[in-house]
Amino acid sequence: MPNAQQHKESLVRTAMRLFRRQGYASTGLQQILAESGAPKGSLYHYFPGGKEALGEAAVTLAGELIGEMLRGLAEKHPDHPKAFVAGYCKVMAGWMKESGFRSGCPIATTILETVPGSAAMTAVGAGVLDAWIEIIAGVFTASGSRRREARSRAQLLLATMEGALILARVRGSARPILDIARLF
Repeated sequence: MPNAQQHKESLVRTAMRLFRRQGYASTGLQQILAESGAPKGSLYHYFPGGKEALGEAAVTLAGELIGEMLRGLAEKHPDHPKAFVAGYCKVMAGWMKESGFRSGCPIATTILETVPGSAAMTAVGAGVLDAWIEIIAGVFTASGSRRREARSRAQLLLATMEGALILARVRGSARPILDIARLF
């Protein structure tokens, strides 16, 4: 039988997946409970703030997972931005293909539907995006870019990737993502 910590993790991972695929507003707590296999009482036990608190946890987890991937790429290509960008594009294109182009950025849908209306979600979303930008900027800084330019380039890469994920989903093709590596 799963322990309490497994129930909490299952709730967060299920929410993260459902929010990414069908949206925050279109995902109900009953669906999250049913698909997670967690007992009903565990939802409000772990997330007394309800759906918003669960959303914060889901965005935080997604941010950590993408952050780990970006850090791994940064460690592999510490001062080679082109190789870093190519690796980032390859991973994201692979994830999109694997989902049958039903997925996208693990936080975008949730953030778009909750920010700026929720101060808590705004703070969590800003923290996640800033962390990703810092990781990416580190690669540009290590290759000789000034700090301000490196942050601007990192923000541009992230914004470009977010748009490419939308295009890839609409077109059912990884090409928009892979084009970033060729053009960035």
